Amino acid sequence: MSKAKRGGTGFDDWRVKSHLKYFSAVAGMCCIGLTLTGCNMSASDNTSKAQPPASAQAGQADKVLYRFSDAEFFNPKIDGAIVEKRGGENGEVSAGINLTFPGDKHMPGLSFDVADENGLTAFDNGNLAFDVANENDKSVHLYVNLLHGDDVLQSHSVSIPSGYRGTVFFPFSGPEASADIGFWGDPPSWDTDELRMIWRSWKNVSTPMKPVEQVRFFVIGNLESKTLALSNLRVRENPPVDPFWLTQLVDKFGQSTRVQNNVTVESETQLKELAEQEISRLEDATVGTERSQFGGWKNGPRLEATGYFRTEKVDGQWWMVDPQGYLFFSHGPANVRMANTTTYTGVDYNNSAIRKINDGELTPEDSIDIVTIPDNVRQTAEVISEQRNNMFAWLPSYDDPLAKHYSYRRTSHKGPIEHGETYSFYRANLERRYGENYLQTWEDITIKRMHDWGFTSFGNWVDPMFYDADRIPFFANGWIIGDFKTLSGHINHWGEMPDPFDPQFAERARITIEKIADEVQGSPWCAGIFIDNEKSWGERTGSVEARYGVILDGLSKASSESPAKAAFDEALRAKYSTIAALNSRWGTKLADWEALNLGVTFDTFSEPLVEDLSMLLELLGEQYFSVVHNTLEDVLPHHLYMGARMANWGMPDEIIKASLKYSDALSFNIYEEGMQPNFWAFLEEIDLPVVIGEFHIGTATDSGMYNPGIVHSSDQKDRARMYTEYMESVISKPYMVGAHWFQYIDEPITGRAHDGENANIGLVTVADIPYPELTKAMKAFNSQLYLRKFKNNRQ
Repeated sequence: MSKAKRGGTGFDDWRVKSHLKYFSAVAGMCCIGLTLTGCNMSASDNTSKAQPPASAQAGQADKVLYRFSDAEFFNPKIDGAIVEKRGGENGEVSAGINLTFPGDKHMPGLSFDVADENGLTAFDNGNLAFDVANENDKSVHLYVNLLHGDDVLQSHSVSIPSGYRGTVFFPFSGPEASADIGFWGDPPSWDTDELRMIWRSWKNVSTPMKPVEQVRFFVIGNLESKTLALSNLRVRENPPVDPFWLTQLVDKFGQSTRVQNNVTVESETQLKELAEQEISRLEDATVGTERSQFGGWKNGPRLEATGYFRTEKVDGQWWMVDPQGYLFFSHGPANVRMANTTTYTGVDYNNSAIRKINDGELTPEDSIDIVTIPDNVRQTAEVISEQRNNMFAWLPSYDDPLAKHYSYRRTSHKGPIEHGETYSFYRANLERRYGENYLQTWEDITIKRMHDWGFTSFGNWVDPMFYDADRIPFFANGWIIGDFKTLSGHINHWGEMPDPFDPQFAERARITIEKIADEVQGSPWCAGIFIDNEKSWGERTGSVEARYGVILDGLSKASSESPAKAAFDEALRAKYSTIAALNSRWGTKLADWEALNLGVTFDTFSEPLVEDLSMLLELLGEQYFSVVHNTLEDVLPHHLYMGARMANWGMPDEIIKASLKYSDALSFNIYEEGMQPNFWAFLEEIDLPVVIGEFHIGTATDSGMYNPGIVHSSDQKDRARMYTEYMESVISKPYMVGAHWFQYIDEPITGRAHDGENANIGLVTVADIPYPELTKAMKAFNSQLYLRKFKNNRQ
């Protein structure tokens, strides 16, 4: 380890020259590469004539896997998609297929075998490429998975712009694919005009990749049918890696050093001038005249005013009702806080005291605000990752006034750095923009932006400083964390599932909710309460293990060690009079009830066994929701319980059913192009109000970011279009009462310290500059929000 260095000034001249020289060489190499049928053009130039694609080669000939035109060679498995052969047209697109993704199917796709399973794994430095033409008038968010049996080895995705004709690719092996740099989306390791797919989620580089047996092309949640022309699927050797691909990625403002756009800030003077202009423009910004004090619809029906937010069904559609009795629809950004704005610097402190986690803490590590680092701790600073430390063109010295924006993370959820020093460029930029009282000014300007953009509330995870503002509704939140027993699912996305039968869980729930009550202070501006987020209940569909993993884990435990297992045993004894009756249904040979008490595992799953797993999952959900609901009812009786914010990968029917009697509203995080009517039709039968806890759309093209987020657009203009279409799909549903965009601020380019997420999902940049295309679209949509929702669903 080396001593930490601070106060860098940016690129050295020799480094800039070397960088440019490298890219010139790559460009020349690509121009003389092997020519293939197809075409290649930049995503930003949809009008240029089609040209043959340049092969990204470094000496080894392309290995063509499929032309797509010979279906008998790839054993297609069609799941909801429509596949048609097509011939070449004027030499622009080689013979292949038209792959149509219907808008009434949730995940339509095409899978096919890799005839030679070593076709990919034989390349230890390769990329998978194919030619595509998007003849739709809108972009297509395409996913490609590499599979071994049911295991997803790699998942990649990209937004293919309308009119694009060219090559799409992703490295599946080699330096970029195997690098664990702590990012959700990595910087490209070589320059190209082709469309590069990003990793769908975090890479698993700890174990060698199994042989690829299948490739799957699919989409998720299209609002309308879309067709792509595909041809010439091939494996190519990767070109040389840019030696500086991980060097000096961000400037002193935390912006990209490699992409400039219409929101790039070039100087502190400019940053201040932009702030002054916006402050002046928003001086009189307040809630619109057609809105109530709390953002409700003054021009609509007025109902009973209770002094707090509530829900009611009016003329066949659900609404929230504000404290004054006006119809209310909750729409605004979530995660309006500093906690997730920090990124690892590659420095840590040789002082274990800063990593101490105290018993009884109520806030998860990633939700903790900026912490002050004592001087005696800073004196022990050492560089633990030269690679990460070199990603920054500038970091302040410890005696710089902007050093106050250093912080620390004691643990990480993902990534190669387990703990270490962090820095918030966003918070530093706020001080540069607004001066000494930057946090107070930020609070004021943020609320004025919400009013100017037509939002009615904040979403979840808003800084408690806004609770006392009495200017815009908010949702309070808390996490139930503690030293209680847990259950492990087949996949634990954010951690293991709490055991709600453990008395310690109920105790911790009460402590958490009492803390929320202390923060909220009975405020009528609190629109509701969220507890926890995206728990690992199990998958909605898939294998028995994927759907009921937490129950199978519970059954494997001894009832003396697991409160949940003891509850499961009790429920099974109540259902079956004898162990013989249980054995007969399950196909097991348990000697007696004591054998069940000691724990049981399964190799096969009979239908009656699966039915009982379903029963026990619902029992688990009932216990969780009853504990949370009853505690909220006791401590915060006037505020709505908004449910558990289920992810669409973690919302089993049993858990939804269990939540119904305990929730004032249901909440789902829906990361798709919108709410597909067929897929979400079950909510009409439930007949409860529903809020979207999270959604977003981003881009990795003109944003300068390396990850678009979960839902992709082709550029900022396309992002604005997709936002509007998403919200149109929401307000067309009579049960919808809210939708919260995640999140207010772009994530750090070098990844948030918790897990490396680094997506373009903000309404504002790291320099606190609003994205004009997106916020203009939001303002336009929100100006007609209430009238359109009211008319859309009136019976």
